[in-house]
Amino acid sequence: MSRIGKQAVVIPSGVEVKLEGVVLKFKKGNLSKELDTKSHVNVTLADNSISFSPKGDDRQSRAFWGTYRALTQNIITGLTQGFSKTLEINGVGYKAALKGKILELSLGFSHPINYNIPEGIEITVDKNNIVVKGSDKQQVGQVAAQIREFRPPEPYKGKGVKYADERIIRKAGKTSKK
Repeated sequence: MSRIGKQAVVIPSGVEVKLEGVVLKFKKGNLSKELDTKSHVNVTLADNSISFSPKGDDRQSRAFWGTYRALTQNIITGLTQGFSKTLEINGVGYKAALKGKILELSLGFSHPINYNIPEGIEITVDKNNIVVKGSDKQQVGQVAAQIREFRPPEPYKGKGVKYADERIIRKAGKTSKK
């Protein structure tokens, strides 16, 4: 039994939910999302909650049961509050700047890195911090990971791009023999 799948998802006021066949459609203001359950789970739409149950008793249906419930909760949270990740840039001369829909990063290479910001993502830059915001949890995490990937933090001096809550395990440098 899925402990997550058993719980019903509460629909807050202002969020519209429609069930069309096997597709759940969410809408709040001008933001809208769709979730295709691919007929692995039964979806029950009550007055202000959504509940899920597995279609069969096979392993795959039970696995999708909790997954679709969690995806539904993430969509509703994204529409109401949004998601954000904060990145920190550490290093001499390392900086970031926004130029329209392009994030320009100077990370110690011979050339600046231009990152095109995808649709649905909002990026703000403040000194050495980059804040990635959006309504899709997966997309926010993916964009933050792609930015971090340009120059991951190195273990000797800690230079590079890291998550704000990430802890870098530092190594001792070489010691000279005497």
